[in-house]
Amino acid sequence: MVKVKLWGSLRTLADGNEYVEVEASNFKQLLDQLSTKYPALKPQIKRGVSLALDGVIYREAWFTEISDENEIVLMPY
Repeated sequence: MVKVKLWGSLRTLADGNEYVEVEASNFKQLLDQLSTKYPALKPQIKRGVSLALDGVIYREAWFTEISDENEIVLMPY
């Protein structure tokens, strides 16, 4: 399980949670799991989100590997 910090308006779409946990090993799996677990996030994910992985921001880096040791922040753009 990876722990993801949701930035800004994404929190509201995930039942007000600042942090959520999902089973994922890359960015695409993370987005798929979040869309399933929190359906209200799906439209924003389709519009676009950025991933900050240990302080480095990625966009559309679908197969970027992630693990429970990473600091992961998901942000709308």
